[in-house]
Amino acid sequence: MGQRIGKEKIEREEGYLYYVGKDGYVWAAPMKHKPGGKKKRVGNEKITKEPGYMYYLDKGGYVARAKMKNA
Repeated sequence: MGQRIGKEKIEREEGYLYYVGKDGYVWAAPMKHKPGGKKKRVGNEKITKEPGYMYYLDKGGYVARAKMKNA
């Protein structure tokens, strides 16, 4: 479905949600059931975002993107 664009592999931790922030880096935010956790930057690779794409961390731990239908 998506196209892999990242070269850096990111190891996932249990209880965190991963996303590509506005600054272009991958961030990990704690889920509701993990109290006391803090948001932290986990990647060193900067991703250049383009409009019309959704950016996410795929199963392998790499940043990928998918074209959005209504963008």
